[in-house]
Amino acid sequence: MAQHNADQVADWNGQSGERWVAHQARLDARVAVFGQAAIEAAAPATGERVLDIGCGAGASSLALAARVGAGGYVLGVDISEPLIGRARALAPPDTPVQFRVADAGRAELPEGAFDILFSRFGVMFFDDPTAAFAHMRRALKPGGRVAFVCWRGAAENDWVRLPMDAIKGIVPPTAPPDPEVPGPFSFGDRGRVVRILTAASFTDIAIAPFDASVPFGEGATRDAAIDDAVKMTFEVGPLSRALADQPDDIRARASAAVRAAFAGRPGERTMMIDSATWIVTARNPAS
Repeated sequence: MAQHNADQVADWNGQSGERWVAHQARLDARVAVFGQAAIEAAAPATGERVLDIGCGAGASSLALAARVGAGGYVLGVDISEPLIGRARALAPPDTPVQFRVADAGRAELPEGAFDILFSRFGVMFFDDPTAAFAHMRRALKPGGRVAFVCWRGAAENDWVRLPMDAIKGIVPPTAPPDPEVPGPFSFGDRGRVVRILTAASFTDIAIAPFDASVPFGEGATRDAAIDDAVKMTFEVGPLSRALADQPDDIRARASAAVRAAFAGRPGERTMMIDSATWIVTARNPAS
């Protein structure tokens, strides 16, 4: 296993996974609109079988299960044991869904078993995405469909742009991520996504932008909502990592700067931020 993929597994079974479980309801609510858009693009029908890649705490898997019904089946796969544990706890009895701790890009999967490969922000972390998609394609039926949502660039997404721009001059800047290295924005380049899926032998590739304003901080007053937004950035996301080893005075300065950045966003009891994604669809050749 490549080192960066091993690091992803360790992180999502450690601090990142635990933080997501702690904030699961709010984080799922924040990205629900994007998951729903991807589900509409996938158009799951009654009785179909779906592989949900990087299913997290299972919200997308449960939404898919509601669409395919009792005669269908959803397998949610994620590398994070804490998140899969949460998904299993949230799944109602008799729901046609199972959850499995595994890397979908390498795990043993039944050949030709699924009608749809789906993902809500779970496909950007493979160390070799072409090989991963080629592997997962073999689990699709001939003519089977792919639908996923992924982030566009960091500069278009306020959950990263606002706090990271705010701390410029307070914390030493980090080098921009290599677009070929796994991470939340590694599928931001539309051309790269096309190249990956084409090399993995998918056809009918379509990529469309999907933007939405989503809730971030919440509170009884506007000030409380702003404070809550700042708290979230300090606990989940790139700012939390950038400040992890910083002294208290630097963290205090960063907090004030980030608060000022969020104060410029609209909302009273809920702060709204802009987010930008791709909705990607493709197909496994029929023969």
